[in-house]
Amino acid sequence: MLRSSLVAAAVAASLSLSAVSSQAFANHTVSGVVVDNLGKPVANAKITVHGSAVSVKTDKDGKFTITEAIQHVDEIHVAAAGYNHASLSLVEGQDSYTLTLSKSLIEHIDVTATPLHASTLESATPITVISNEDLNNKHSATLGETLKSELGVHSSYYGPISSTPIIRGLDGPRVMIAQNGLDVSDASRVGPDHVVSTETSTVEQIEVLRGPATLFFGSGAIGGVVNVVDNRVPRAKDDSGEIQVSNNSIADETEVSAMLNQTVGDFVLHFDGFYRDGDDYEVPGNPKLEVHDEHDSEEHEGEEHHDEHEAHDDKYTLENSASRARGFNLGGSLMLDNGFVGASVGYLDRLYGIPGHAHGDEEGHEGETEEEHAEHAEEGAVKGDLKQTRVQVISELYFENTWFTNINTRMGITNYEHQEIEGDEVGTRFENDSLELRTDLMFAEVDGWHGALTFDYKNSDFFAAGEEAFTPPSETTAIALGLIEEKHFGDVLLQAGARIERVEIESAEFDTLEFTPFSISAGLVYDFADGYNAAISLTHSSRAPSAAELLSFGPHIGTNSVEVGAIYELVHAHEEEEHEEEHEGDHLNEEHEEHHGVVEHLDEEFEVHAADLKEETSNNIELSLRKFEGKTGFVVNAFYNRVNDFYYQSNTGLFFADVHDEHEEEHEEVHMGEEVHMDEAHDEHAEEGLPIYQFVARDAEFYGVEAQYIWQATDQFKVTLQADSITGKLTTGEYLPRIPPMRYGATFNYEMQNTTFELSTMVHAKQDKVAENESVTDGYTMTDFYVNHYVPVGNADLNLFLKVNNVFDQEARVHSSFLKNDTLLPGRSFVLGVRGMF
Repeated sequence: MLRSSLVAAAVAASLSLSAVSSQAFANHTVSGVVVDNLGKPVANAKITVHGSAVSVKTDKDGKFTITEAIQHVDEIHVAAAGYNHASLSLVEGQDSYTLTLSKSLIEHIDVTATPLHASTLESATPITVISNEDLNNKHSATLGETLKSELGVHSSYYGPISSTPIIRGLDGPRVMIAQNGLDVSDASRVGPDHVVSTETSTVEQIEVLRGPATLFFGSGAIGGVVNVVDNRVPRAKDDSGEIQVSNNSIADETEVSAMLNQTVGDFVLHFDGFYRDGDDYEVPGNPKLEVHDEHDSEEHEGEEHHDEHEAHDDKYTLENSASRARGFNLGGSLMLDNGFVGASVGYLDRLYGIPGHAHGDEEGHEGETEEEHAEHAEEGAVKGDLKQTRVQVISELYFENTWFTNINTRMGITNYEHQEIEGDEVGTRFENDSLELRTDLMFAEVDGWHGALTFDYKNSDFFAAGEEAFTPPSETTAIALGLIEEKHFGDVLLQAGARIERVEIESAEFDTLEFTPFSISAGLVYDFADGYNAAISLTHSSRAPSAAELLSFGPHIGTNSVEVGAIYELVHAHEEEEHEEEHEGDHLNEEHEEHHGVVEHLDEEFEVHAADLKEETSNNIELSLRKFEGKTGFVVNAFYNRVNDFYYQSNTGLFFADVHDEHEEEHEEVHMGEEVHMDEAHDEHAEEGLPIYQFVARDAEFYGVEAQYIWQATDQFKVTLQADSITGKLTTGEYLPRIPPMRYGATFNYEMQNTTFELSTMVHAKQDKVAENESVTDGYTMTDFYVNHYVPVGNADLNLFLKVNNVFDQEARVHSSFLKNDTLLPGRSFVLGVRGMF
């Protein structure tokens, strides 16, 4: 009932506001010219009226004119590719201006994720935006792999077709994945084997907000935000199109995508769609890493070395990594004198294998033919089948008012279903029906202050059914109110904000859990010299733990583990500790040690204990220094994040043995003896069952440094160096699990008239700062090469491109992956394609 009322209210508000006639507004004309440092005109610069959706572009002579029905035009903003942005406060009685832009070495891109204007160089917190050719070069089948080389961003890597972004060591429910500012509302934050329900082949840009972004997106963004921006709901009149076809040699993967925008009167229609189909991925070595204990390490030293450096005469594939994906978006907007109102409907369908879960191996079984081995592996394979239907309604309207200038409304309705299929049978089904309504009310300028009031409502009805439904059905409702303000004090930009939420988690099996997260932040950007600025931000933020973190209780086939939520307490933990102390030094205790840690009935080991459940609270400080003019530029970020009651999956050291169904019992020897591989040093117990991970809340700290240096050696040749490092550990000194290692690398770009070349290499250091029961991961170096050749064809542009990924065919395991000992990054691949833009 509440959901229906909110939907009706949102639609009614959009329609009523769109009816406001611009004839009631007072026309205000502002004109001028935009030039560079040498006085030459800057064409195609975008002029935006601050606090509104009004914008125009300069002509070939750098001239512009804004004649709009706006009473309050106090400030305009100017942006152009390759230049620093500029803001200009207008003078009463003056209607003509000359604006000078300086060249910028660092890409200066506007961000759509925040209510107020922001860009990569005008924010107190670090923001990264990838778009255009850079996005095309990095585009991969998953969002995590697309972003994995950005500063401070890594990939969870659950195989080539399922990986999510990790921002500064944080992922899952702490990193919000958004589509045009709205939560994608999938199950990718529930388990790493669930793919993110976004597609990057048809998007305009991807924005990464590092550090807490809770003021804009709520407690689910305490670690950062990835906002995928596309044009499914058109924001301006535009007639354009694009089509792309490519093939990836490593999996014989074919991808086709298309996009079209068409203006019909005051309507703009949009269509985009894609199709991708690939086989199992080739990897440069045996994906199964043999792990030996310290007693026989010398005996197997040569053998292990051989496994790690297998001769490349034998080709390996990552079994059960084939995938097929398809989807489309259809939308349209009505362009009004005072903004636009639009809607879209999208459909996404992905069928993909989950590596590490095919009940076969590379060698097969004794006496088994190749056909029988393939059939056996197919029968035991576990696949994910995702289907999502998503409706978005977006409006941006500005109007005459003494108190506020415009209102932006976004609404998303999502129906999501994910099935885990074992052989031909559906083992577990996850569903998530969600509604999100977000409204940003922009205030009129008062004494130089620009502000916005944000209202956010989100409801998620999550359901899981099947033998391995490790998370019970639950409904999460969040209502939030936020306020953000900013003002220029000469060369200093001050930004501040606060947000309060009310989160309720309801489940039929438990009492309703209630949380009230609160966040507050302050930051400033100081342009202390031409081409330089420094920034500092302080953030206090809190979040409610997710339903999965609290209520999980059972085997999760996707991660080959048993997950237990924080609402449970290990009953016998203290008893076992006392028992071990009594038998310390007693050789008769060997029999007890042999079977210690094997659990047959979960409900006998854990009981509900909700008294200590708390909100996760983060206190973050961030320092940034940037140089962006001249032949050289750099960005350096340093941060420290103290998190109280940090929820994470801790390895209990226990194994759950009572997990067999009829199919698994038939293949018991294979399933329990060969395919359950551990990332920990307890592999000797792997045959006894699945490892038990429990969500626990402990105080933790994260700190690190990110740096990027750019040298424009010539007009054609540019060198970029970058490095980042993150440390995550409990305040008691123990390292947290799956924290990405330090890395450093270089990128070389060379531009000719119609051809661009890019060579990049990234060194990932050995990760030996590991948690208890976690193994060390060797380092590796990854090198990629891209070529883009542009051919004008009439009014269109044709782009022929070649990508060579993992040029030297390196074996590489991702430390942040749950399946690092069962998967390798793909081997050398060649992607050849063509893109037409018109």
